[in-house]
Amino acid sequence: MQSQGKIVVASQHYPPDPSTTAAIMAEIACRLAENHEVVVLSGSPGALPDSQTGPGRPRVVAIKNRMAGKAALVRRGVSELLFVARTFFALMRELRRADVVLTVTAPFMLPYAVAAAARLKGARSALIMHDLFPDVLVMAGLLKPGSIVTRAMRAANSLMFRALNAVITIGRDAEGPLLSYSGMTRNKIRFIPNWATLVPAPRPLTSDNPFRRALSARFVVGLSGNLGFTHDPEIVFEAARLLKDEADIHFLLSGWGIGFERLKQLQAAANLSNVSFVARVEDAELEAFLASANLWIIPYRKDVAGVSVPSRFYNLLAVGRPVVLVSEPEAEAALTVVENGLGWVVTPGRADRLAEAIRAASRADAAAMAERAVKAASRFDRTVAMNAYAGLIDELLRNPELAEQR
Repeated sequence: MQSQGKIVVASQHYPPDPSTTAAIMAEIACRLAENHEVVVLSGSPGALPDSQTGPGRPRVVAIKNRMAGKAALVRRGVSELLFVARTFFALMRELRRADVVLTVTAPFMLPYAVAAAARLKGARSALIMHDLFPDVLVMAGLLKPGSIVTRAMRAANSLMFRALNAVITIGRDAEGPLLSYSGMTRNKIRFIPNWATLVPAPRPLTSDNPFRRALSARFVVGLSGNLGFTHDPEIVFEAARLLKDEADIHFLLSGWGIGFERLKQLQAAANLSNVSFVARVEDAELEAFLASANLWIIPYRKDVAGVSVPSRFYNLLAVGRPVVLVSEPEAEAALTVVENGLGWVVTPGRADRLAEAIRAASRADAAAMAERAVKAASRFDRTVAMNAYAGLIDELLRNPELAEQR
């Protein structure tokens, strides 16, 4: 039965964009469209895949948007500001008093526009917290903790959190940083972890895997995905340098972002024989690529806990591979690794310890760890997450003042 209010999803990333955020927002929007009218304000141009169109699917409204590369900070900032402004005016046209608007923290200015538009139109609003700004920029060294910009952003966050009806976290470690803001209360926070997009099942290591054929090493260490400001590419390269004389261990790297550009610069200068790069892997080849490595690395900088969660983590577990996570032990992914015996957690900045963990992994019982990884991935289920999102949205539709009534 259709609700009187509709749901508006505002996201810069949406299919046909191939990013993880786009896939997540599309999954949520399509699930919500099963029971409600859903309108998506999308910043990703192009034709939608067939699975995203037709009856019972969201109505997608394209918002003019030009995405600059992550390294072009000024152009990217201007482009994102224009996108946010256009989205704000689109929301002012679309939203009605009974509606709910759902958004995500990319770009970081978007949640401010969504919260303001919802408040002005008397609608309810919810934010999926993938990254917490300005905390993530402070962690990356781009802002100083006491700078005017940082203080201004924190003040704006307090107002935004006060206006929002719900904040969805994808990591348990996010609650502490969120509650440091005066506008945030615990009853607004909902924990809904992300999920594996691949079916959880052990994938065997095979010599005919297309990504392993050219490698003679017995043990392959993989790195995949977007490496942004929160990641530390240099610790991976330094670990490879420390292990360059161990012929059985090889590093296979594929991804994008400023971190990968840095890795390519380092490799161009050092030309390590135990490091190989692969072009960005398309979705159709992702399963084979993830199955090609014995071990996967997720390299964060220090102070990541509570401000960022690696979405790729769940697919690594789904294919039955252990991980080495570079982060503080209280980070969400680190908690999952330790609680379930899924690999190793390494102190940020310690390439020597990362190298030691890789050596240990090359001698570990791979079969037992693969079984635990798949079992853990099964708990991060798409259906469970979708039902949680649907339940939250239904509650927001029924209760105009959710935060006060809960």
